[in-house]
Amino acid sequence: MSTTEMKARAGEGLSPVAEVKSAVAGFMNDFKDFSHDIDDRLKKQDERMTMIERKSLTAARPVLAAATDFDAPHQKAFNAYLRSGEDDGLRGLELDGKSMSTAVNSDGGYLVDPQTADSVKNVLNTTASIRAIANVVNVEAGSFDVLIDSSEAGAGWADETSGTTETGTPNIERITIPLHELSALPKASQRLLDDRAFDIEAWLAGRIADKFARAEAAAFINGDGADKPTGFLNHATVDNDVWAWGNIGYVPTGVDGDFNGGDAIIDLVYVLGAQYRANGTFVMNSKTAGAVRKLKDADGRFLWSDGLAAGEPARLLGYPVLIAEDMPDIASGADAIAFGYFNAGYTVAERPDLRVLRDPFSAKPHVLFYATKRIGGDVSDFAAIKLLRFSAS
Repeated sequence: MSTTEMKARAGEGLSPVAEVKSAVAGFMNDFKDFSHDIDDRLKKQDERMTMIERKSLTAARPVLAAATDFDAPHQKAFNAYLRSGEDDGLRGLELDGKSMSTAVNSDGGYLVDPQTADSVKNVLNTTASIRAIANVVNVEAGSFDVLIDSSEAGAGWADETSGTTETGTPNIERITIPLHELSALPKASQRLLDDRAFDIEAWLAGRIADKFARAEAAAFINGDGADKPTGFLNHATVDNDVWAWGNIGYVPTGVDGDFNGGDAIIDLVYVLGAQYRANGTFVMNSKTAGAVRKLKDADGRFLWSDGLAAGEPARLLGYPVLIAEDMPDIASGADAIAFGYFNAGYTVAERPDLRVLRDPFSAKPHVLFYATKRIGGDVSDFAAIKLLRFSAS
């Protein structure tokens, strides 16, 4: 039947079937037009995104980070100084006094920008060094004085009628910790510095941190005090039975160069005063720790226990263990294990500023970066540290 024949005769309407067919045909035509329009829009959007992506890749634009906007002037100025020696940017900066005290020193040294200095400090704090358990103080002078009350005030009983007699007076001792200069002298070629893909700040912080961390960790244990901190093993040692102030007390294992069971470690813990023992920490190197892990008590239980949670130190007789590789190995007469409250027993004094001087002339075609930091360390309480000596007596 043709369309003409489907029309109403003598004013009659279309049949229901014809109306449905007509409506469906109109909907399909409209849907096809809508679908074609959507396809065209998606194609145009895809072409536009492709063009933007190509432009971005061609320009090799770095990822924008809002978090670095605040430090951008300091970073740009410091980078310019490291790469080319241009110091105009550093001279024009207004620096926050809380982060750095000054931008330019009279001798031509420059304080490291806040981001780089923080990186170095973080690495130092996470290395296996006495610094992690010692008392660390920031000073502005050339030395730091620790005042110690090593004696007791006298006291006595009195009644209502008897006279009061004079008692003993405590003595205050002064321990002076001088600050020494710790330096590092890494270098890089000028071509490497000209390569903008090279992160000069991260490289410089890593090199300085590694050098400083290893040097100070060794000095805090074995330093002789000559242009470096005085290590706690460099002080005079005596048998703890005859210990006196100014010496480090030790406990012998009973066997020359070896353990005689685990009793000596238990003795080491309990020769330390109760006021220090609650915060005690063992210090030893990895080789000694391997030998200690094998020790058992009379009931066959290991004295050593690993940390229960990630990041917790291992424990020996319930006390944390710091693995410091600069401690001596087990040998005849060696003081290979230390135990004490190092926050009271050892003080690290340092100036908070780290200086970097750029030298493009002394090692051409390389550029030298002379970094310096002033730091000192010494025993501040001789009663707070005890040693385990591997000897018969």
